Amino acid sequence: MASENRILTTHVGSLVRPDDFTALLRRRMDGKVNDGEYLPALRGAVNKVATEQVAAGVDVVSDGEYGKGIGWEQYVLERLEGFGPRVVLATEGGVAFGDFARFPDFYAEMWTKENYLEGIFPCVGPIKYTGQAALKRDIDNLKTAMAAAGASAGFLPVAAPASAFSMSPNQYYKTDEEYVFAGAEALRTEYKTITDAGLFVQIDDAHLPFTYDRMVPPATPKEFRKWARIRVDALNHALRGIPEDRVRYHICWGSWNGPHSSDVPLKEIADLILKVRAGAYSIEAANARHEHEWQVWKTIKLPQHKKLIPGVVSHQTNVVEHPELVAERLLRFASVVGRDRVLAGTDCGFAQGPFVRRVHPSIQWAKLQSLAAGAHLASKALWKRAAKKKKKTKPAKKVRGKRR
Repeated sequence: MASENRILTTHVGSLVRPDDFTALLRRRMDGKVNDGEYLPALRGAVNKVATEQVAAGVDVVSDGEYGKGIGWEQYVLERLEGFGPRVVLATEGGVAFGDFARFPDFYAEMWTKENYLEGIFPCVGPIKYTGQAALKRDIDNLKTAMAAAGASAGFLPVAAPASAFSMSPNQYYKTDEEYVFAGAEALRTEYKTITDAGLFVQIDDAHLPFTYDRMVPPATPKEFRKWARIRVDALNHALRGIPEDRVRYHICWGSWNGPHSSDVPLKEIADLILKVRAGAYSIEAANARHEHEWQVWKTIKLPQHKKLIPGVVSHQTNVVEHPELVAERLLRFASVVGRDRVLAGTDCGFAQGPFVRRVHPSIQWAKLQSLAAGAHLASKALWKRAAKKKKKTKPAKKVRGKRR
């Protein structure tokens, strides 16, 4: 994820599934599609989405998360032993904290329009990873698609411990810490297998900042940080021995298009984020609630050899960002951390799961094209500026006097 002469482009991973593939997924959920039909369709869809990413100007591509069956975080429960069946949908029963308490009428309307599959799956036994076949399938599909599309770098998004088990109450382990570390040890299989295959692994962790909104109040910020630190430590335990430059860590404040009026400020959790053993940090930065937070990096220093992947286009609006705005956002980050430590990214995935999309598919591609165009403008400005500076500081040649 490095270039000597331009800002590279990527995104958060999840892309809107094509209509024909979505229809197949619905039939598969009803037990009407077997692997003989599903697996070739999945390979074809991943091949197509990789080609479309390259055509849009994306440098570091993903499989669109097309192989995930539930959602961006709970898909992993299909690859683990130790969890019981779904008790209830996560959106049932109502919620009464933060944004959800302040705007209950809005959220009551929103839940009825969203097709979430996430739910409450309790942990009822020892956690063990059993998803090797599905993981190998996703790795093979992406690498094959990259080769066909001419993509030189790819990544697979996976769930962090804090997010994977956030809606799975512990009914087996003695303590919360024992539970989280057991889950992290199981997830290590995914993390290491992906990087061993030559891909980047992206650790998705929206629930880390989102849980602040669920805890505070009545809990205190200190209690939240204790909760979060256990999960960061567990994630680092899972990442032990994996080269940091193969790891991306992504946080956002939730992908839904809502008010987000009580989101935890980035400045209050940036130090926790930087404790994660990752080479790059993908952080939501383009929406109206968090765009100003690029200034956080003026006072909180990004460690040497680390990179930022700020979101410079949003997943929450069908408005396509102008390339000059994208460039302006990238220039802000480059002015603080340096041009060589910035990649152009998106705020979050364009689809939260198989059936939950945030923008129209055609607009998704227009946004990625604008991302690439803006990165080109920013690169042109940054490297031209550097060339001028180098030219000005170049020592003048000495001119020898003529002999008489």
